[in-house]
Amino acid sequence: MSEQVDAMDATTVVDATKPLDVTRLVDDSGALARRMGIVLTEATPERTVGTMPVEGNTQPYGLLHGGASCVLAETLGSVAATLHAYRLFRGYAVGVDISATHHRATRAGLVTGVATALHLGGAVATYEIVVTDGDDKRLCTARLTCLLRKSSSR
Repeated sequence: MSEQVDAMDATTVVDATKPLDVTRLVDDSGALARRMGIVLTEATPERTVGTMPVEGNTQPYGLLHGGASCVLAETLGSVAATLHAYRLFRGYAVGVDISATHHRATRAGLVTGVATALHLGGAVATYEIVVTDGDDKRLCTARLTCLLRKSSSR
């Protein structure tokens, strides 16, 4: 499995021979982020922000699916961690641990996720991701840890 991840991430998402294109981090990260409707609105290693529609990302009861909140959280944290790895050694990041607490539900609108760095190391980066609704009410708090990897295309 690690060979598949290395090959995909190193050659598709991060090409160390070229400047990093932040929009490609979501566009090239696979069909899931696109299918979920995730849009980046701000991206730095310290803070990355994005939105996702509730519509199309619900569970059978019409509520935002908890897994959708986790997809948003991991996408934002992984983008931020990849920006950090790229800044350090033109590398990329892979998520190795995620946990989430769901505080309240929502049925409609757009949710916003804000990934804030808790630790930016040389091998690991950790983020807190807060997902809120249109009224700025907290829906979910997630924590993501990413392993920083060197790109094989270097």
